[in-house]
Amino acid sequence: MQANEIHEKIIGLLEEKGPSLPIQVAKELDMSSLFVSAFLSELADSKRVKITNLKVGGSPLYFLDGQEEKLEDYYKFMHPREAEVFLLLKERKVLKDDEQEPAARVALRSLRDFAVGFKINDDIYWRYMLIPEIEVKELLDGTKEKVVKKKTEKISSSPQESSILDGSQNSKRILKSKDDEENSERDKNSESKFEEKKEVISITKEDKIKTGFKNPVVISKKIGRKKPKSEFVLKVINFLRENGLQVVEEKDYKMKEYNCVVRIKSELGQIDFLTQAKDKKTVSESDLKKLLSNAQSIPIPALMVYTGEISKKAKEFFDRYSSVLKVKKII
Repeated sequence: MQANEIHEKIIGLLEEKGPSLPIQVAKELDMSSLFVSAFLSELADSKRVKITNLKVGGSPLYFLDGQEEKLEDYYKFMHPREAEVFLLLKERKVLKDDEQEPAARVALRSLRDFAVGFKINDDIYWRYMLIPEIEVKELLDGTKEKVVKKKTEKISSSPQESSILDGSQNSKRILKSKDDEENSERDKNSESKFEEKKEVISITKEDKIKTGFKNPVVISKKIGRKKPKSEFVLKVINFLRENGLQVVEEKDYKMKEYNCVVRIKSELGQIDFLTQAKDKKTVSESDLKKLLSNAQSIPIPALMVYTGEISKKAKEFFDRYSSVLKVKKII
């Protein structure tokens, strides 16, 4: 069966079943989850299917444009606090950011599949994903003494703005109060400069990596020489190469551990594996669980390379998830 045919079968299945996990698609098509995950990734790259930020058992859901409403059924898989805020947003339709408790504000920034952020006169609001913008304006007009005249602006998706709206401790933004808006123009300008400075400081480490931005306020650590690879790590790299596996991304390495992404060519095309190599006497079930969970969050299959033995429970776990988890012993 050609790749295009499989793509169409997956699209047809999603149209029929709605948002689905890779393992569910694999079962319906009677195919290996390993290959189905690869095909789903291709469809996502081509924008034919969408991927949720929400995880179910460590894996995202795949769905088609227009199926957003069907995602509501999966809110029970959220963290309890996020689920509580989700239900509140769904009920009220629109929430003003600075009127929420700190924990709720963090949760709103995590509900990327359900909460849409926007600004009105520098105030941040969140609307439920299924509520059209025109209805939002009517709701807000009904709760204010004056009709909002300034056009609603969507929140910028730039890395800097995203970091400001992130709920992490490294990216908090100080919002202006109503009293600040009543101050003189000179005070406003001063406040604006203060806000701008705060925004610069709040740029996260992740954003600096993506954009190349260097925060002049933060004193960066001196980058020393790259630590040498241990004999075990070099042995693993050579072992992977000899077995036809190409290292396409090196994650990190220690004396007795090596993490990377490898690629292998198959009849169905190239397939990537999140790979971990361990030099230890016994590979445990928790070792495999953690690796598979990290791999499925990408999502790609996982490969464990080891020197010792695999525990009994680890073997049972591998047998259950052998379609998306592979193991190989270094001989």
